[in-house]
Amino acid sequence: MTMDTAPRATRRQLVPFAALSASYFAHIGFFNPYLPLWLKHLGLSLWMIGLLTSMQAFTRVFAPYIWGWLSDRNGARVPLMRWCSGMAMLCSLGLLFHPSPWWLAAVLFGMFIHTSAMMPMSEAAMAHLVSHMGTLDVRRYGRIRLWGSVGFLVTVIVSGAWFESEGMSGFPVWAVLTLVAVNISCWYLPDQREAVSHVQGQAGFWQVLNQSHSRWFFATLFFQVLSHVSIYTFFSLYLDELGYGKDMIGVLWAVSVIVEIIGFFTQSKWMHWLSLPMWLCVCTGLMVLRMGMTAFYAPVLPVLLLAQCLHVFTFAIQHTVSIAWLSQHFPGRLRGRGQALYAVIGYGFTGVVGALGGAALSTHFGLQQVFVMAMPVAILAFLCAMQLRAQSKLIADTGNTE
Repeated sequence: MTMDTAPRATRRQLVPFAALSASYFAHIGFFNPYLPLWLKHLGLSLWMIGLLTSMQAFTRVFAPYIWGWLSDRNGARVPLMRWCSGMAMLCSLGLLFHPSPWWLAAVLFGMFIHTSAMMPMSEAAMAHLVSHMGTLDVRRYGRIRLWGSVGFLVTVIVSGAWFESEGMSGFPVWAVLTLVAVNISCWYLPDQREAVSHVQGQAGFWQVLNQSHSRWFFATLFFQVLSHVSIYTFFSLYLDELGYGKDMIGVLWAVSVIVEIIGFFTQSKWMHWLSLPMWLCVCTGLMVLRMGMTAFYAPVLPVLLLAQCLHVFTFAIQHTVSIAWLSQHFPGRLRGRGQALYAVIGYGFTGVVGALGGAALSTHFGLQQVFVMAMPVAILAFLCAMQLRAQSKLIADTGNTE
């Protein structure tokens, strides 16, 4: 495996990535939690809401890999991000017009096909800057990524209070304004292109992907995020059905983001306690517990708050561990496609299966069943993580890299 030998990035180079993370997740912070409620406000059925929200996941099945392949081919990740942010902003203007389901599907498809590429390319460009000798600097990465959590926190609280007071009709304006901020942030990113030449002795993309530990890693990712889709797509609807107000829904989302920020800020002090595969075992195990608490004790506010606090492990640490693992196994010219595959498998296929399957479950059996069924999915993630740990230990003991 080749190691990154680029000089350490300066703070001036990294601040724009923090700004992009903040603005992008500020957009996500209101858009993802409240899109289902806006669609409900428009009078759409649960099935149609599930179908439209799955558009985001559907575009992630193919778009991130195409953008990742392009960025690996020419190294021009920042120009591609600028193009994507600009097109997403223009597409969002379509939400301002009187929507029909087909019009909404077209507008959301145009938005998502471009926004789905933003974070994989940003993570690839940033990982290049904060990796040294093939190892991700989790301290610098966490300090940048936490600004995304701050952006999410601000908008999920402010927009929740706004929508509770003013109603959901202002949702399209929020979409346009937050994407304007994303577009501006992209133009301040340093256009530092990573070398794309082939390195002698470096394994090819498909060769790395075909290794057993890679397969177990992506299997773990798939089932972990598939379980998480219940939160991403149906949590707000579930809480609304249980009688929680939109402001309290925002607070509950905010709790998960606050602990996420704490995790990103402090992770460098304690992540070295366990190996990356072992951390995935911890995160997936706690995902089983979180889904059980949400499924059976959501009406009990203290239990639901505790379940939301587990987000620090089920998302924040799981995400950092995954990025660190990808940086080790998909370095250099493989980086863009490795990050893209993370988006495709983790947030593409899972979103389609989870949103459509959850829509069918909730329509026929109620929203609670979505979270009940998320428990065995999380158990599958845990079992895959255990296999990844066993494979990684075997490779470490024998020195075999397949």
